[in-house]
Amino acid sequence: MLDHLIRGATLVDGTGAPARVADVGLRGGRVAVVAAPGEVGEPARGAEDATGLVLAPGFVDPHTHYDAQLFWDPYATPSMHHGVTTVVGGNCGFTLAPLHPDRPEDADYTRRMMSKVEGMSLAALERGAPWNWSSFGAYLDALEGRIAVNAGFMVGHCALRRHVMGPDAVGGRPDQAQLEQMLALLHEAMDAGAWGLSTTQSGTHSDGDGRPVASRYAGPDELIALSRAVGEHEGTQLEAIVPGCLDRFADEEIDLLVAMTAAAGRPLNWNVLTIDAAVPERVPRQLVPSERARRAGGRIVALTMPILTPMNMSLGTFCALNLIPGWGEVLGLPVPERIARLRDPRVRAELLRRARGPEAGVFRRLADFDRYVIGDTYTPANAGLTGRVVAEIAAERGQDAFGTLVEICATDELRTVLWPMPTDNDPDSWELRRRTWEHQDVLLGGSDAGAHLDRMCGAPYTTRFLGDCLRGRRLVGLERAVRMLTDDPARLFGLRGRGRIAPGRHADLVLFDPERIDAGPATLVHDLPGGGPRLDSRAVGVVSVRVGGVETVRDGAVTGAIPGRVLRSGRDTATGKI
Repeated sequence: MLDHLIRGATLVDGTGAPARVADVGLRGGRVAVVAAPGEVGEPARGAEDATGLVLAPGFVDPHTHYDAQLFWDPYATPSMHHGVTTVVGGNCGFTLAPLHPDRPEDADYTRRMMSKVEGMSLAALERGAPWNWSSFGAYLDALEGRIAVNAGFMVGHCALRRHVMGPDAVGGRPDQAQLEQMLALLHEAMDAGAWGLSTTQSGTHSDGDGRPVASRYAGPDELIALSRAVGEHEGTQLEAIVPGCLDRFADEEIDLLVAMTAAAGRPLNWNVLTIDAAVPERVPRQLVPSERARRAGGRIVALTMPILTPMNMSLGTFCALNLIPGWGEVLGLPVPERIARLRDPRVRAELLRRARGPEAGVFRRLADFDRYVIGDTYTPANAGLTGRVVAEIAAERGQDAFGTLVEICATDELRTVLWPMPTDNDPDSWELRRRTWEHQDVLLGGSDAGAHLDRMCGAPYTTRFLGDCLRGRRLVGLERAVRMLTDDPARLFGLRGRGRIAPGRHADLVLFDPERIDAGPATLVHDLPGGGPRLDSRAVGVVSVRVGGVETVRDGAVTGAIPGRVLRSGRDTATGKI
């Protein structure tokens, strides 16, 4: 007997094949039968009519930071609401394990680092996770049986360094004995199911003390030795961030990434490839590592987002503006001193010069202050400004845009919420995206879901992209769009039995209304442990989400079921062809 029968769905199976109407039967957590309507003869304990709805494989998000959130939110919201059934965590060199069992202060360091570099609430990190592990395997065990989505995790380079080198991990290089210990720790993590190694060399990544995170001090020899260790385990990967990921790679960065994937014999992915027709030379440069990697026996995959992710900014709290060269020094000052400096025309002129110069890289897009929209305000003097564009307010006041924005924020003691409008929302940029998505080493992803919680909300990219494909720009057909969200990432990570709908495959499924599928606007909610804020976005048109055949979402509400699995390398992932 079948556990459940979905009748008359428009089946988009993840392979890219044309959609067809089918009945799909589930049993024991897997797809048992796919047949023409009315041809399933086996009885079922439950059934539903899905006429007019699309049935697709559950979406796979290749770049998240749900490592901590899953402890207090097993549903990985809002991702699961948007059809995501598998998440990949442990990215960018940051994980919550391993922790040295004899140094309890390492957990505090890790929490403060994650709060700073990934924009997570420190109170939520302290109160929402048990922190009762030391080894990476114990961390995975702590999640087993308590999550609604499937989750796999890379092991973070920063945690490996901290475990072996202690405080010297920041600022130091390991001696040979320490490197051997780091390699042994990495092997132990992968034996327990870690998907491989993640690392960062990015200048934007600093710890809770304001110092560069530990992996930024690693030399090429250390990185290549660790990469070689990854290649000794089944179904593993590399993920790496270097400064050039934000704009254009330097020659030495390309050399490093190619050497790492070649040493491992495993794919390496990086994020995020920013596509803008105003900078047409960026995409070809960023795909040079992929071309060289294939010649060297490796593979380098660029993650790119198929939507423009709205960003919540502020001059009062840490956000992307702090990452513009020269801005962090001013925006890191105490609020009264910060306001005084920002009101100084000479300081503003210097900040603008730095923000518009070549050193700002991809952050140059944030310097178009006349396009900012004012969000929440907090004083009577700013009443009526919410929702207005800065350029209009500046024209009324006879001021320049940046000066106007500063005065609005200063009046609110820098609490004003700011929404920068994207500069790359033009037809030429979207056409360039469409062409770039056709490259064999470009993959959709880079949501950062679980991080930067009150500043951005990338998790809804799946439903927003599908809505755009069906009723908006229509850059990609439905069948290909679904494949890009399901089978493509599943094959990159070597996921066994996931990414497609076929008999014997895991029953990770999403059922949605093609006439309505979309994502609602990002709104600020205060539901973190300790009452902290985060941005949330409701899914539109998602009827049902199933993980392992068990329904986890129905009509926008979680069911309370937690059928997700911790996916472990080797057991749940296989080494595919490079």
